[in-house]
Amino acid sequence: MERILGYLLREVKKADISLPERDVNPVAPLPKHVMTIMEQLQRLEVELSEVTRNKEKLQRNLLELTEYTHMLRISRSFVQRTAEREPLQTQYEEFPFLEKDTMMDYSSMQRLGAKLGFISGLIKRTKIEAFERMLWRVCKGYTILSYAEVEEYLEDPDTGEPTKSVVFLISYWGDQIGQKVKKICDCYHCHLYPYPSSNEERNDVVEGLRTRIQDLHTVLHRTEDYLKQVLIKASESVYTWVIQVKKMKAIYYILNLCSFDVTNKCLIAEVWCPVDDIPTLRRALEEGSRKSGATVPSFVNRIPTNDTPPTLIKTNKFTSGFQNIVDAYGVGNYREVNPAPFTIITFPFLFAVMFGDLGHGAIMAAFALWMVLYENNRKLKNTRNEIWNTFFEGRYIILMMGLFSIYTGLIYNDCFSKSLNIFGSGWSVKAMFREEVWKVADIRGNRFLTLDPNVTGVFKGPYPLGIDPIWNMASNRLTFLNSYKMKMSVIVGVIHMSFGVILSTYNHLHFRKKYNLYLVFLPELLFLLCLFGYLVFMIFYKWLVFTAKDSRHAPSILIHFINMFLMQGDGVQPLYPGQTGLQVFLLVIAVLSVPVLLLGKPVYLYWLHNGSHRLGMYRGYERVRRNSEEELYLMRANDMEEGSSHSDLSTSGERQTEEFDFADEFLHQAIHTIEYCLGCVSNTASYLRLWALSLAHAQLSEVLWAMVMRVGLRMDTILGVLFLVPVFCLFAVLTVSILLVMEGLSAFLHALRLHWVEFQNKFYSGTGIKFCPFSFSLLPSSFEHDGLL
Repeated sequence: MERILGYLLREVKKADISLPERDVNPVAPLPKHVMTIMEQLQRLEVELSEVTRNKEKLQRNLLELTEYTHMLRISRSFVQRTAEREPLQTQYEEFPFLEKDTMMDYSSMQRLGAKLGFISGLIKRTKIEAFERMLWRVCKGYTILSYAEVEEYLEDPDTGEPTKSVVFLISYWGDQIGQKVKKICDCYHCHLYPYPSSNEERNDVVEGLRTRIQDLHTVLHRTEDYLKQVLIKASESVYTWVIQVKKMKAIYYILNLCSFDVTNKCLIAEVWCPVDDIPTLRRALEEGSRKSGATVPSFVNRIPTNDTPPTLIKTNKFTSGFQNIVDAYGVGNYREVNPAPFTIITFPFLFAVMFGDLGHGAIMAAFALWMVLYENNRKLKNTRNEIWNTFFEGRYIILMMGLFSIYTGLIYNDCFSKSLNIFGSGWSVKAMFREEVWKVADIRGNRFLTLDPNVTGVFKGPYPLGIDPIWNMASNRLTFLNSYKMKMSVIVGVIHMSFGVILSTYNHLHFRKKYNLYLVFLPELLFLLCLFGYLVFMIFYKWLVFTAKDSRHAPSILIHFINMFLMQGDGVQPLYPGQTGLQVFLLVIAVLSVPVLLLGKPVYLYWLHNGSHRLGMYRGYERVRRNSEEELYLMRANDMEEGSSHSDLSTSGERQTEEFDFADEFLHQAIHTIEYCLGCVSNTASYLRLWALSLAHAQLSEVLWAMVMRVGLRMDTILGVLFLVPVFCLFAVLTVSILLVMEGLSAFLHALRLHWVEFQNKFYSGTGIKFCPFSFSLLPSSFEHDGLL
C-alpha cells in the first residue's frame, strides 16, 4: 500500500495537482477494513498505470511523426543547396555528370547505374561532430553527410527534457558501406526514418503525416484530460490513505516491540508514562477495548524499577526554541533544575548587549514579528529550505533578541551609528564662554576643545535614558565607551555566574544532598564573591565616590586587584580606608574555601559510608525491615515524587553493601575544584566578549555609514537626489547582510557559548535522556524522505 501511494503521489506531483488541506486525521482502520482500502488502491494503480502507458506511447508516436516531418522538410533542399554552394566536380569525382545537371535528384543517379544508398534521420546536436568524424574514418570518404539543425526544441523521450536535434542525410556507395553506416547510426542512438525516392512520394508522406499528427493531438488531449480526472479523484483521498498507512505501520512496529506473557495469550508493553497522564492512558485503553470488542480488557500496572526515568519538559511554541538551546548542550537529568526559563531572559539580553543598536534591533524584531503573525501559513511552515526552517523555528528567539536590542540600543543611544537627542543633552557649551574659559581665539586656533564639567553650568546632570548624545561627536568617545562597556561586561558576567551557582542549591535540596550546600555550594560562592564579587564592588564604589572634581586622583581598579593577590598596596593610594585589611581577609577566605571544596565532600561521604550506617536512621525515624518488595516500592515511589535521589532511597541493608570508592570520588572532586577555580578566572575574562562584540558592532555600523551613506548625503545637487537611491539600496543590502545576518550570527554564537560554558556548567549536568513519547506525527516514512509530502 505504501508503494502504491508513493506512485500515486509522484504522479499527482508530476501533474502539478495540489493536495487538499492537511487537516484530516483519520483513525487507523481495523484489519477487516484494510483489504477494502487495498482493493481501491490496486484498482486505482492499474487504471492509472494503463492510462499513463497509453499516454507515453502516444507521446512517443507523436514525437516520431514530428521528427519525420522535420526530416522530410529539411532534407528536401540538401542536394540543391549543395549544388549551389560548391563546384561539385572536385567533390563528387565518381559522378562527373552532376556538373551538367545540377538539379538531378538521387533517383536519376540510381537509374544511371551508381549504386547509391540513402540513410536519413535525426541525432542530438551535441553528438553531430563526433558522428561526422566517425563516418569519415570508418567509411574512408565513401559517404556524403549533409545536415541542418531543427529550429525548435524537441522533447527527449527518455528524460522528458527539451533538446536540440539535427537532421542528417547520408549518401553512400555500396552495400558494405551502408551496413557500416547503419551500425554507426545505432551506436550514436540516431532516430532513422525512410527517405522517399521521389518528390511525389515525399509529398504524399508529408500529407499523411500531417493528418496523423492532428489525430494524435486529439487523442492525446483526451487521454490527458482523463488522466487528470483520475489524478484529481485520487488526490482527494490520497492524504487520508497516507495517514492511515502510516498509522497501521506504526501500530505493527510498536506491537513488535511488545513481549508475550508466559501463556502467549496477551502482549505486555513496558513503557514510561508521566504520572499526570496515567488516568488519560487508562481511559484510552478502556475506550480502545470497548471499540475493538475485546473480551479481555487492557489495563495498566505501575511496576517498581531502579532505572532513571527519562526527562520530560512540557513546552509551548514560545518556550520550545529556548528549550532547544538548552537541549543542544545536553538533556537535563530527571528532575534537575532546567535553565530554559531563565534563558528566556538572559539569552536575548546577552545577545542584545553585543548587538545594541536601536535601528538594527527594530528591523530584526519586525522580521520576527512578521513570522510570528503568519506562523500558521502552510507555505512558511512546510518548506524544504533548511536555512529558512531554522529561522522560522526560532522566530520567538529572534523576536526577543530584536526587542532587547532595541532596549540596549536606547541605553547605548545608538541607531545606525547615530545618537538620538530625545531629552536634550546635559552638557552645555554656552557655560564655557559665559565663565570665560573659552574665547573666540581658542576656537579659531584649536581643532578640539575639552568641556570641563567642573565649570558651573557645563554639566547639568545625566541624560535621562542611556548615554548622552554629545558623546557621539566627542573625539574621546571610544575611550569613554570602552571603559563603560568593559566594566559593564565584568559586572554582568559575575552576576550571571553567581546566579548559576545559586541555582545549584535547588538541585542539592531537591535530591536531599544537604551536605552539598556546606561542602560545595558555600565554598564555590565564597570563592567567586570574595575575588570577583569584590572586583564588582570596587567598580561601583569608584563610580559612586569619585566625582568630576577628584576624578584625576582616582586610583586604578586593575592595579588594586593585582595588589590584592600580591598582598601589596603600600605604595598605591587606597580606594577607601581599611582597604588592605579587607582585601587580605577576603583573599584568605577565598584560599581557605579551596581545600574545603576539594576535601569536604569526599571525606564526608567516606565517613557516611563507613561510620554512619550504624545509626540506621531515615528521616528522623528508625528503619525497620520491609515485609515485601511492594511496600519498598511504594515508599520509593512516594519519595521520588517528593524529589529524593535514588541513592537516598536505598534501604539500610543496601547502603551497607553499596560500594564506595574514595579514590574515585576524590579524583572527581579534584577535577571539579580545579575546573571551577580556574574557570572563575577564565569565565570572568570570557564575559569581556560582551564588550568586544559591542565595540565591533558599533564600529562596523559607523564605518558603513561613513563609507556609504555619507557619500550620498554630501551631494547637494539634483543629481545627488538620484544618486542617493542606489546608495541607499547598497547601504540597506550591506546593513542586512553584514550587520544583521553576519554580526547577528556572531553575537548569537557568543551568547550561546556564555550560556553553555559560563552559566550552565555551574549547576546543570545535562546527562539525561529525553522522553520521546509515541506520536504518529513524529514517525518518519518514505513519503517525507522522498519529498512527496
